[in-house]
Amino acid sequence: MSHPIGVQVKLLPHGADLPLPAYATDGAAGMDVVSAEDVTLAPGARHAVATGLALAIPQGYEIQVRPRSGMALKHGISVPNAPGTIDSDYRGELKVILINHGDTAFTIARGDRVAQLVLAPVVLATWDEVAELDETQRGEGGFGSTGGAAGL
Repeated sequence: MSHPIGVQVKLLPHGADLPLPAYATDGAAGMDVVSAEDVTLAPGARHAVATGLALAIPQGYEIQVRPRSGMALKHGISVPNAPGTIDSDYRGELKVILINHGDTAFTIARGDRVAQLVLAPVVLATWDEVAELDETQRGEGGFGSTGGAAGL
């Protein structure tokens, strides 16, 4: 088991009585985060759902915002930019962008679990511009070039 990393959290007035994000089981990778507002998502609609939380994520880390699998499977509710990224230097309210891909309206009540948060290390890249890239077996093949679904 890895060593937990501390993340500072500020409860905003509209989220003061709500639970902090928490792991549902000992083996969970994501923490469930709850809504700080009541909202109904019409089919096709998107909304940035308030959580009532602001964070100070340690430098070198990000928090990834991911859909909850049950909401996605049963109701078509997802995070359209999944995984969303909360950067370590952001200090505003954590909001979860949700989209309703289903065919009926979906109601979220204040206190409902709406997404998972995953703390992840960030590896920074530098660019090394070259005239040619190395050869690989795959080469420039993309979008279904390795097989799989017949419709690709």
